Amino acid sequence: MATVTLTVNGKKVSGEVEDRTLLVQFLRENLNLTGTHVGCDTSQCGACVVHMDGKAIKSCTTLAVQAAGSAITTIEGLADGTQLHPVQAAFREHHGLQCGFCTPGMIMTAVDMINRHKANGSKLDEKTIRAELEGNICRCTGYHNIVRAIEAANAAMA
Repeated sequence: MATVTLTVNGKKVSGEVEDRTLLVQFLRENLNLTGTHVGCDTSQCGACVVHMDGKAIKSCTTLAVQAAGSAITTIEGLADGTQLHPVQAAFREHHGLQCGFCTPGMIMTAVDMINRHKANGSKLDEKTIRAELEGNICRCTGYHNIVRAIEAANAAMA
């Protein structure tokens, strides 16, 4: 057993974990942050995406001990109180979800995508958004509204 200490959604947390405990398991089972989903256990679907030190990662293939000392942001940590993050608001406004299972991972991926493109000054167009969503699978939609939501959030965060 190892003690893992990290900052999750701005709050310092610690917990005892087996060395093989995945970050997604630690978040869901130890911290009861169930917005991060487990969809495939193979890093294919993107339902488990969180931010570690500001970058999107797949928490189903990251060990909790690898995250020790890091700052983790989950879907529960995006909103500012009752004020939704611009990406969350855009997904709601543009119907970027259906069943909602993939939505937390899509939103976390979108936030990272927008932040990276803004930081390096590159254009975030439909083609780029679709290419960067390849690691996130939605079984309900044709991605049209997800892409529109990300475009709207990108404009809102300009």
